[in-house]
Amino acid sequence: MLRDYKSSQEPIVFTRHRQHPRLAITALLALALCAGAIYGSLHITGDDAPRQAATPQPITLALPAPVPDTAEPSGLDEPALNLAEMSPGDIPPVDSGVPPATTHATPQEPASPATATAPRPEPDRWLEERVGDGDSLALIFKRLGLSPGLLHRIVNSSEEAKQLANIRPGQALKVRLGEDDGFRELRLIYNPVRQLRILDEEGELKAQTVSQALETRTAQISGSITDSLYQSAQRVGMDDALIMELASIFAWDINFALDIRSGDRFTLLYEERLLDGKKYTNGDILAAEFVNRGRTVRAVRYEDETGQANYFTPDGKSMRKAFLRAPVDFRRISSKFKRSRLHPVHGVKRPHRGVDYAAAVGTPIVTTGDGKVVFRGTKGGYGKTVIIQHGSQYSTLYGHMSRYNRKVKSGSRVKQGQVIGYVGATGVATGAHLHYEFRVNGAHRNPLTVKLPAAEPIASKYQKDFETKSAPLLAQLALAGNTLLAQAEQSGE
Repeated sequence: MLRDYKSSQEPIVFTRHRQHPRLAITALLALALCAGAIYGSLHITGDDAPRQAATPQPITLALPAPVPDTAEPSGLDEPALNLAEMSPGDIPPVDSGVPPATTHATPQEPASPATATAPRPEPDRWLEERVGDGDSLALIFKRLGLSPGLLHRIVNSSEEAKQLANIRPGQALKVRLGEDDGFRELRLIYNPVRQLRILDEEGELKAQTVSQALETRTAQISGSITDSLYQSAQRVGMDDALIMELASIFAWDINFALDIRSGDRFTLLYEERLLDGKKYTNGDILAAEFVNRGRTVRAVRYEDETGQANYFTPDGKSMRKAFLRAPVDFRRISSKFKRSRLHPVHGVKRPHRGVDYAAAVGTPIVTTGDGKVVFRGTKGGYGKTVIIQHGSQYSTLYGHMSRYNRKVKSGSRVKQGQVIGYVGATGVATGAHLHYEFRVNGAHRNPLTVKLPAAEPIASKYQKDFETKSAPLLAQLALAGNTLLAQAEQSGE
């Protein structure tokens, strides 16, 4: 008999198992366990006589594998088997005498340090900003979420890093941060071939300017004048920089505002610079030819061992003269050099000892030669005026300016082609123009016809080298020019 564990009623007999099926199963299992344990102990310690065939098979339970003697005790008690807390599905089956089918589970090998999968570090990330109008480095760092302290550290890390203060619109700024958002690298990209890099190498910032090498090849182009040099050159594919360089080479010999005629021709050899096999920009003009009114003028570029480059005639004379023919990019000549002219304002006849170049207000005025500014100020009817002394013999005057170049003052040294002021109508003037005078030993000369002194020819020590290098260029130039002429004759131009 057993006492009902759910109530305090009198003990009940076992035949009431239908009312407590779980209790009955638990009791049967407990009896089986006790019998199996008694028999197991007898089997282990009993005699070695063979057992009779009719001897019942022992009840076996799956017990944990014995712990080896060498293993250290865990110090923790094994949990007891609590049958009362087990559900019928959790109770192990009683052995029926037939050996149970066993499943051998492969124990899980612990991952070795060499094969364990380590967490992948986060890749570095790039932040990028394009420099816009009015941008400063501080504003860009703020947009990128970078601290002013980092900016100060980078800019003051070296003299080269101080170039960051001179950023310009159109440039790009890229910053690389590590997995901890620590600074790794900064790049200021000036253009596709040149950039400034600042790297953090173990806490030390190092700056370097990196330039990608460009391929160089020689190209040629030819054209005929039908209207202006600029428009005719554009039609054959020349860009503005190449057109201006061509004009500057021949500026001392040809007045492109007055001397150009329809049918004039030009040919040039020049460098093309390639980036990744594609044209990136034009380089220098190597040789050029201009046929003006039937007169052929040729020029060849030569660079000496010091890196100084200039253009020379085929026999080594400098293309550069001591003076430019015109000090301004003008629309027309409104008044030429005359011994006697009716003054447009005063209405009396008087000499006009210079040339008036009509141009828009604000057009830059350049000095026609190297020299020293001996006067800058207002001078009677000339209005705002600059006078430059060129050595002991020559001087030039520029009148009616609207304003001066603020860097050019009395006593300043100026170089040929340097801007000294801007076209205006100050003084006695009926419209915007530049009044230009050219004097030799104090006497006025006609700026359009005066013979200009030439610059120094090529140095005698470079003459042989010049001839060797210029010969193939002149031959190629002549071939290209003859091809253009033949094409023009065939087309009936």
